Amino acid sequence: MSTVTCPNGHPSTSTDYCDVCGSPIEAAVSVEAPAPAAPSSTGTATTCPHCGAPASSLALFCEVCGYDFTTGTAPAPIPAPAPIPAPASDPAPASSPAPASTPTPAVEADPAGTALPTPAPEGEDSWVAEIWVDPDWYAAQKAEDPMPSAGLPGLVPLRERSVLVGRPSVSRNIHPAVDCGTDSGVSRRHCQLNTDGQRWWVEDLQSANGTYVSRAGDPLPTTPIPAGQRREIEDGDRLYLGAWTRIVIRTALPGEV
Repeated sequence: MSTVTCPNGHPSTSTDYCDVCGSPIEAAVSVEAPAPAAPSSTGTATTCPHCGAPASSLALFCEVCGYDFTTGTAPAPIPAPAPIPAPASDPAPASSPAPASTPTPAVEADPAGTALPTPAPEGEDSWVAEIWVDPDWYAAQKAEDPMPSAGLPGLVPLRERSVLVGRPSVSRNIHPAVDCGTDSGVSRRHCQLNTDGQRWWVEDLQSANGTYVSRAGDPLPTTPIPAGQRREIEDGDRLYLGAWTRIVIRTALPGEV
């Protein structure tokens, strides 16, 4: 991976903000090689009509609440857990009635409305992102950075309707839910995962090296998906990012979430 030098002299793999001090790099680049201004591809700023969060006019989903800008559909409310019915009190044996001096314990009959809520069954309709260092993808990319040890894959539960995939940046306040670690080929805001509760889509966010998708068992993909367009993904599909990152989107196994 190539590097640039920020105005303060620090080497940085990111071309927008310095990885060391957070200074903008565009200013230094424009002095050395001025270029005609290109039309903006990020769209104008707008706000989500459902929650009021800032968003790009090119975004398809609100990153905060999952509002669908293309259809105007608000996110479905999460249903409240069903309460546990109050247990029936066991009748006293006819042959040995309880002594009159023995009070009935208060726990035998709960007042109406005080039953504890039932938690959602673990693993039901739950999804995870399985992140792994893929040696085959690394070999195909011919990256300059050394590949870390593959090890065991990491699991990230997908509990939100909109999930950011990328690398964190303290200076830009970027904290992706699916963190691709030290893979410098992955952009800070690389791609977005969205769901309607049953299906999942992936959208490339104008990343530097593209987002690649393939089915389980297929050869490594060679063509990235178009930036800014949603691509539906199925259970077990692979996402390939950066120099060595492979992400599998699948339903969670029992006990994983």
